[in-house]
Amino acid sequence: MEVKIVNFPATKVAVLEHHGSPALKHESIKKLIAWRIENKLPPEKHKSYGVHYNNPETTPPDEYRVDLCISTNRDVPPNSQGVINKVIPAGRCAVIRHIGSRNNVTAVAYLYEQWLPQSGEKLRDYPVFFHYVNVGKDIQEQDMITDVYLPLL
Repeated sequence: MEVKIVNFPATKVAVLEHHGSPALKHESIKKLIAWRIENKLPPEKHKSYGVHYNNPETTPPDEYRVDLCISTNRDVPPNSQGVINKVIPAGRCAVIRHIGSRNNVTAVAYLYEQWLPQSGEKLRDYPVFFHYVNVGKDIQEQDMITDVYLPLL
């Protein structure tokens, strides 16, 4: 796996915070998609991100948390879906590309377990986050592209 070090720019995002079972994450995604359509933020112009605060495989379902995000340059007005503004902070990141199902992004384990200990790098106080490069109902699972960002000091 090829790991690159990049300077990620501060990115304003519209966020739907998902708290609870990973099995219910799809319901949160559907809410965010409805908000995205209502606010005319097409995926071709507004990137999709996920900020992962913990591992769904090792975290009790009621403690699981992920911010589902859409890049935007405007403030999010109050809305019925619960979408709010946040910023993914600027900083150095290790990034690796994962191709295939987003249900098992093996690049995360590789970054933490193999690359990080050998790299001499230190983690920054911000969780791993994903850029979902291609999204939409027409994307086949085997064609999904996800860039995994590991924030570094």
